[in-house]
Formats: sequence, structure tokens, C-alpha cells
Amino acid sequence: MGEVVVRHGEPGDYAAIHEIYQQPKAIWGTLQTPFPSGEMWRERMAHPPEGLKHLVALIDGTLVGQLGLHAFPGSRRRHAASLGMAVHDAWQGQGAGNALMAAAIDLADNWLRIVRLELTVFTDNEPAIALYRKWGFEIEGTHRKYGLRAGELVDTHAMARVQE
Repeated sequence: MGEVVVRHGEPGDYAAIHEIYQQPKAIWGTLQTPFPSGEMWRERMAHPPEGLKHLVALIDGTLVGQLGLHAFPGSRRRHAASLGMAVHDAWQGQGAGNALMAAAIDLADNWLRIVRLELTVFTDNEPAIALYRKWGFEIEGTHRKYGLRAGELVDTHAMARVQE
């Protein structure tokens, strides 16, 4: 396995990101809906809303993961941002998620002055919870029956990393 490289996501990355979100494990672990359209990802990458930063992880030149950091500029929550990410099923457990988290936290802490990073994670997604805890996220609460996954309403944890 090669080194993981993280960079800003570009509009031309949409096809690889579209592929990530067609993977069964990626869909299982996110709130994305199965069978996303390539056009939706093309548009999302070409015209991100204000405050959204896309990061992508590459291994040996292959785009294997995507992270969105959603800040809230111009609001009373400008000190906060939410995270969402996924890694291609074939590349999970090979460092892409860790590298994306490291880059997102560096961006938030050292460049965007984000004090609070927050996310939701399915309560049974133990690998993701372990990754987030590694980076200082703590469970703040549990949302019961938060998201629909494969016909079942599933609980999520609200997790956050807060700089003191």
C-alpha cells in the first residue's frame, strides 16, 4: 500500500466520489441514499455552498475517500463545523479515514478557527466511533431512531471535539 495523500476536492473528482457512495459499506455507514446520481455529485463538487470544504484521500493516485467539512460562516455558529466522510469499501482500514481526519482537524484548528467539530455516527459503526475517539471526539448524546438504513430506523451518536 502506498502513502495516503490528502488534497482539496476538485470538480473533476465527482466520478470517483460518486463511486465511493455506491459502495454497500459506505452507504451503510452514512446518511446518504443508495444509488446517487453522478450528476448530483458533479453539481455538488462544481458548486459547493459557502462554508463547505471538500477533502479527498488518494492512495497510489486512486481517489479512495472523501470528507466534507461544513462550516457555518456568517452565523452565530461560525465557531463550529460538521463533518461527514466515507471511504471506498475496497480501501477501508488502510489509513484513508485517519488521514482525512488529520487534515480536517488541521484545517479547522489552524486555518479556519473552528472550535467545535461535530458529527453523527450510527451507534453500531464501531470502527468509525473508534477513529473519531482517537481524534478527541466524545459522545454527547444519542439520537433514537435517527436515520433509516435498510428498512430499519437506527440510532446515532452525536459526537463532538471541542477545543478549550
